Amino acid sequence: MVNALSAEDPSVRLQAALTAGSMADPALLETLVERCAVEPDFFVRDMLSWALTRLSPQITLPRIRQELDSERPQARSQALHTLSKIGDRSTWAWITRDMLRDPDDEVARTAWRVAVVLVPRDADEDAEKELADELVRQLGRGDRSVQLSLSRALTDLGDVIGPALEKAAQSSDPAVAAHARATELLRQTPETGFDAAVEEAKRVVALGPERASAAGSPAPAAAASAGTGTSKTVEPAESTEPAESTEPAKPTEPAEAVETSETAHC
Repeated sequence: MVNALSAEDPSVRLQAALTAGSMADPALLETLVERCAVEPDFFVRDMLSWALTRLSPQITLPRIRQELDSERPQARSQALHTLSKIGDRSTWAWITRDMLRDPDDEVARTAWRVAVVLVPRDADEDAEKELADELVRQLGRGDRSVQLSLSRALTDLGDVIGPALEKAAQSSDPAVAAHARATELLRQTPETGFDAAVEEAKRVVALGPERASAAGSPAPAAAASAGTGTSKTVEPAESTEPAESTEPAKPTEPAEAVETSETAHC
């Protein structure tokens, strides 16, 4: 099994990870965790995370927590991704500000997504507000894929992000203001699409809300200002994971084993 998980052929590694998950043998814990940190193929990594979810959380979670402090970005990212798969909300306290601000974009993208999954809901509104404020500080960061990931994480938080986005939309940094307005537009009218929302937001930032509104736009009037609106999911067809150059044939597996994430890559 150990040899198969490190085989040259990614399809062999994928089948080995699937088999490991089916076996659910605690003796494979260390091997699975170590492979997550170095596995180059997204689909195999995701299957490795699924295999880890098949083990008892009592032995898996402490080992994953160690990986969150790893010097290897992929180890941190995949550990976060695995936490989202396990879904134990008690691990929310493990998602630190340093993770949300990680200089590695892939780690940060995964941390944003996982934080939204694990943050306490209803019983602790302060936690959601604090997370929203922290995520808003990342507005304007990175390329399109990074900004889309952040917008999706923010909109998934719901109405709690309204005040934070409204404030960010007034930022003196054009990139931050445009990203905030684009995120708010997506929250109100997700059918607009991310690219269209960004272009409309840039136009509003350049002209100012009043001039932009007077000039007219094919986008809804809500794009002119980052106010409040109904929370909706943004662009479900988009993936927060980078595209893979090759996709090996995958064996049949449980639906939760494959995610189009971060990630984390999720």
